[in-house]
Amino acid sequence: MRLGIFAKTFEGATPAAALGAAKSAGFEAVQYNMACSGLPSLPEAIDGTTAAAVAAAARATGVEIVAVSATYNMVDPDPARRASGRAGLAAVAGAARAMGASLVTLCTGSLDPADQWRTHPDNSGSAAWREMVAEFARILPVAERNGVFLGVEPELANVVSSPERARRLIGELGADRIRIVLDPANLFEVAPADRGRALIDRAIGELAPFVALAHAKDRAADGGFAAPGAGVIDFPHFFGALSRAGYRGPVVAHGFGAGDAARVATFLRGALGAAEPAR
Repeated sequence: MRLGIFAKTFEGATPAAALGAAKSAGFEAVQYNMACSGLPSLPEAIDGTTAAAVAAAARATGVEIVAVSATYNMVDPDPARRASGRAGLAAVAGAARAMGASLVTLCTGSLDPADQWRTHPDNSGSAAWREMVAEFARILPVAERNGVFLGVEPELANVVSSPERARRLIGELGADRIRIVLDPANLFEVAPADRGRALIDRAIGELAPFVALAHAKDRAADGGFAAPGAGVIDFPHFFGALSRAGYRGPVVAHGFGAGDAARVATFLRGALGAAEPAR
């Protein structure tokens, strides 16, 4: 598995700066964000020169672009905001291949009108599910047209809140353009160690054939998020379970500042080493 990081972890508005910092901190790959090119994360358009600069920085540094972020609230109660987010995703999808990536990540969203990462009591209802599926119907042709995959991450506060709901989505829409982004810290808030490992195993058992990207952030004992290695997630177990399921893709760390990046890289490399299957 290749070790990566959110490019937006680092300051700077050029891809060379972000990818160079990632390389220096010990990472081999990034999930790119257009903010690292001096644009909004969801720009109205991405020209060829901008996309080519990202690809050139990847070649120069040896840091792979494994995904590009295109996060917007897919069930935003405000239709205008949702349409703007959809247009931004289309811009990212149209440029992703030129930047070197085939995966575009998104957010299935929340009915909370102010925060797509805050839960809402109606997120689990049938109306929210229908809204989300209708939104996918609008963006799946964009993915198909541009030859990219849409990365769906189960998030406790979103409509796709669990591995089971992610599998349901794939069952309804098919797997031609849908892939899974799996982060163990999004499977629970507070759980005993054995329960946390069991939830990881259940998620991988449910979703392994569709996982295109693993994320690595941690959970503090009180349920808050933490940098990898500073919380309760059993990363050797997570990586071992992924490996046994056949996953050989990237692991992208996030949820911490640039000052912690080198320490996180060292920790995760150790966890990956500890999870190597017996030969």
